[in-house]
Amino acid sequence: MTIIESKKTIGKPVAGVYSFLADLNNHQQLMPENIYNWSSTATEARFTIQNMAKLALKVGELIPNQSIQIIPAEAPPFEMELKWLVTPNGDQTEVTYRISADLNMMMKMLASGPLQKLADHETSRLAEVLK
Repeated sequence: MTIIESKKTIGKPVAGVYSFLADLNNHQQLMPENIYNWSSTATEARFTIQNMAKLALKVGELIPNQSIQIIPAEAPPFEMELKWLVTPNGDQTEVTYRISADLNMMMKMLASGPLQKLADHETSRLAEVLK
C-alpha cells in the first residue's frame, strides 16, 4: 500500500474545519484545475481527472472532530482510501490528508508524484478557503 500525506495548520477551531471537510460539496473548492465534470452531494462526489480516470467517492466513516474517511462509491482503477485527520491545537487545527492506494510498482512510479501534488494542493487550498 502506498501512503501519501500532506499536512497543514489551519487557523480555525477543529469543529469548523471538520464540518467543512465532512460535506463533500465543499471539496470541489479544494480540487486542482484538471478536475472537471464535478457533481456532489454532502456524502458523495463524482468527477473526472483530466487524461486519467473518472472517480465516484463517498463518505465512509466519520469520527466527529477527528477524521473523515472517503472511499470509492464504484469500482476505482485501483483500491484507495482518502482520509482527513483533524487535531485541535489551541485555537488552530492540525490537518493531515492521507491518500492510501494499492499501486503496483509501475503505477507507483507513475502516480506517486501526481498524487503527492494532489494532496499538497488540497491541503493548501483548504488553508486558503478557511482563512
